[in-house]
Amino acid sequence: MGLKTPLYDTYASQGAKIIDFGGWDLPLSFGSQLEEHHAVRRNAGVFDVSHMGIVDLEGARGREFLRALLANDVGRLGSAGRALYSCMLLPDGGVIDDLIVYFMTESWFRLVVNAGTRQKDLKWIAEHAVPYDLAVRERTDLAMLAVQGPQARAKTLTLLSAVNRPRALEIARFSAAPIDAWFVARTGYTGEDGFEIMLPAADAARTWSALLAQGVAPAGLGARDTLRLEAGMNLYGNDMDENHHPLESGLAWTVAFDPAGREFIGRKALEKARGAAGGRELVGLVLEERGVLRSHQSVSAVGGSGDARGGAAIGEVTSGTFSPTLNCSIALARVPKGAGPRVLVDIRGKPHAARVVKPPFVRDGKALIEI
Repeated sequence: MGLKTPLYDTYASQGAKIIDFGGWDLPLSFGSQLEEHHAVRRNAGVFDVSHMGIVDLEGARGREFLRALLANDVGRLGSAGRALYSCMLLPDGGVIDDLIVYFMTESWFRLVVNAGTRQKDLKWIAEHAVPYDLAVRERTDLAMLAVQGPQARAKTLTLLSAVNRPRALEIARFSAAPIDAWFVARTGYTGEDGFEIMLPAADAARTWSALLAQGVAPAGLGARDTLRLEAGMNLYGNDMDENHHPLESGLAWTVAFDPAGREFIGRKALEKARGAAGGRELVGLVLEERGVLRSHQSVSAVGGSGDARGGAAIGEVTSGTFSPTLNCSIALARVPKGAGPRVLVDIRGKPHAARVVKPPFVRDGKALIEI
């Protein structure tokens, strides 16, 4: 038996297909993964993401600490209620984790980290926080729901009438007791509008049921993965990890090299990588033949004369799936810079032609690439 979120009994009673996901018992689906995917793209769906790690940093030097810890610059958060996506790096530039940091007050920042990395993240954060005299507190008393889709905000706000309408990457608190307040963030992992709601664990089941009563579809890990890949969003352990830096993982936009005087863990390694010739990058692939792209499939170059047999591998698919929205197979792949415009992907020992594109593939329900 794995770890369970406060909603385990609720979705188990609703017939969810439950699988082991990084040591957690979580729903793969509540029926048809395809229907759950389309529900989020066309209406609204809700995911239980309570397995994610919620970490509060409390103390006067929180901003100073995070500016040194993260590759993106928390100094950009000028007003309470704003949020920032960033990577947390090793000195050699490898990605320990990607996370979101919320600026609550000058003495309180909240981080949301990945479930599979939460223990190493907590250890890393706590060790580096010591000189800054910060309290690091994991919020195991909270649950987290992600309500996503074009109707997600409207359906959620009918239940949460006390909330202001937050802008993208912004939060709104629900009570005057800041550390224990409910709040919603206009963030997500699907490429659709919506909210991520952090709330007391005791309120999770009631809120889940109320959302379903509003016509929000329950959705599981299967749909979450096809949605995030269509949106061109990285999955930790696939598209980024400790062996790859952000610049070769499609995450250069999350690294703040300015101001030049800000020292953060991994900066020197990234500056060296940025100045080096060649290198690799994360690109999107669209399969031009029948088949399904999957992680770890090898990618090779098309011969100079258009030879479709393929040669030596030049890269690898990091994430791949069949896209329900586009009705074709798509992937992210790490390849040398300038590879393409077409490559070959080895599927069960046979080369298949794929077109190189710039992610994302889908955003706000609309295709961003030609099929």
